[in-house]
Amino acid sequence: MKENYNHENRHKYYLKCHLIFCIKYRRKILKGEFDDNIKAIFQSIADNSDFDIDIMETDKDHIHFLISYPPKLSVTSIVRKLKQESTVFSWRLYDSMLRKYFWKEKTLWSDGYFVCSIGEANPNTVIEYIRNQG
Repeated sequence: MKENYNHENRHKYYLKCHLIFCIKYRRKILKGEFDDNIKAIFQSIADNSDFDIDIMETDKDHIHFLISYPPKLSVTSIVRKLKQESTVFSWRLYDSMLRKYFWKEKTLWSDGYFVCSIGEANPNTVIEYIRNQG
């Protein structure tokens, strides 16, 4: 386990959380090209941020993530960044498709989310659970 710690300045940390977002109204739109592109959008957001998406997987109306993050970030700030930026990019790419489901409401995700720190749980167990979605 010690080799998995991250180092920054004078501190070490190992922070991971299991995060789930649901599509607004539980619309089953996470499939095909849209599913592939939403994952690419999320990965791009993470690549340009201070947190990492270790794994993500969708199941028609929701998406699971395993996220590693430094102590300077809050889970709320990560959620806000992921939801806001993915919504903006999705509407730019799929305006006509999303309009069928959300009308003029430029939304994508439900207001809430699920988060659970994995603590000392075996990350491989969580990874397998996320992989088996869908």
